[in-house]
Amino acid sequence: MFENLTDRLSQSLRNVTGKAKMTEENIQDTLREVRMALLEADVALPVVKEFVNRVKDRAVGTEVSKSLTPGQAFVKIVRAELEELMGAANEDLALNVTPPAVVLMAGLQGAGKTTTVGKLAKFLKERKKKSVLVVSADVYRPAAIKQLETLANDIGVTFFPSDITQKPVAIAQAAISEAKLKYIDVVLVDTAGRLAVDAEMMAEIQALHAAVKPAETLFVVDAMTGQDAANTAKAFADALPLTGVILTKVDGDARGGAALSVRQITGKPIKFIGMGEKSDALEPFHPDRIASRILGMGDVLSLIEQAEQTLDRDKADKLTKKLKKGKGFDLEDFRDQLQQMKNMGGLGGLMDKLPQMGGVNLAQMGNAQGAAEKQFKQMEAIINSMTPAERRDPEVISGSRKRRIAMGSGTQVQDIGRLIKQHKQMQKMMKKFTAKGGMAKMMRGMGGMLPGGGGMPKM
Repeated sequence: MFENLTDRLSQSLRNVTGKAKMTEENIQDTLREVRMALLEADVALPVVKEFVNRVKDRAVGTEVSKSLTPGQAFVKIVRAELEELMGAANEDLALNVTPPAVVLMAGLQGAGKTTTVGKLAKFLKERKKKSVLVVSADVYRPAAIKQLETLANDIGVTFFPSDITQKPVAIAQAAISEAKLKYIDVVLVDTAGRLAVDAEMMAEIQALHAAVKPAETLFVVDAMTGQDAANTAKAFADALPLTGVILTKVDGDARGGAALSVRQITGKPIKFIGMGEKSDALEPFHPDRIASRILGMGDVLSLIEQAEQTLDRDKADKLTKKLKKGKGFDLEDFRDQLQQMKNMGGLGGLMDKLPQMGGVNLAQMGNAQGAAEKQFKQMEAIINSMTPAERRDPEVISGSRKRRIAMGSGTQVQDIGRLIKQHKQMQKMMKKFTAKGGMAKMMRGMGGMLPGGGGMPKM
């Protein structure tokens, strides 16, 4: 996420961090680089101008000159202004109305609106403990109605049927009546999109808005369209009383222009970001955390939250008890660990939230991640091709068994040998951690690496 912007800004700010004294000259040089980094990231020109001017006003003032570490003070200013640009703090959905709270979803075709309705339904059901009904008022695309029905069934929320012969207003009103009868908390209304903003679409969604009087009107926009995302959001904000924006496909946005422009241009907060295709790939937008990620400082808070939601605590407790009893870390445990990492978005998802390592080329790091992800998939395939007895005791795996496992997993015999060797190394490591005080020492060591516990060491 935002790799290009992170790379450019981190490099610019690294040049200034160690400065013992900040002068008008070296501030100007750094600001020029910051301006170029933002423009290359497809941030709207008026936004770049205002951002750079605000940073300059603060940097040339007393904040930097009186600091013991002027370079770091400058970076702190850039981070604070990035947060301010994106909205200062996360803004939650305002659903404290007489149920059902109606949420109207607007946006262009192809922005991922229907998928986002499914993700938001899951978020509200699991994280906010709300009962949810979803309905499609997109009478131009029968496939959109079917897609929403499939998503609703997968997530376990109520789906209100509709078809292309009905009027959008009638569909939405019938869905709200149904929600009232069933005492449902939230109604999510998916609306029709077009390939471009047109008068007919705007008139239709304005009529829909007037009829259902939603608690939230959210504009869904593809982050990868950069400046166009901000301009389209502005067109919708002029036509509708938007309450917020959801940026989709942020995981594929290497530039970050939309995230930095949308709030400033529309005056509306970004409430969520979509980080992938999975139904749980929707995160509340925290400007402070995103600013940290953009500056290569990581986002450990989001990583911890993600771990709490996705890691299987029962499995973790069972493994700890098993190791304490002196029973070995077998290949089934190894496979569980690989699957848990996959649930957290794989290596890419983890690396995106960890502080950047000084001087590391992001493209090279991305290639290494890709190779590691491929290896993890191969390991999982190998373990799945083993019998339960072989997983519990890899010592029984003879040459003929290795050949059978290799054929079953589409790998080579030497790959099986390598996996068994790696597993043995992990077993030794686990024994050390579960030795007297070992686990506690490991946790203390990790605590010193995290922000607030001594800071993440530069590598």
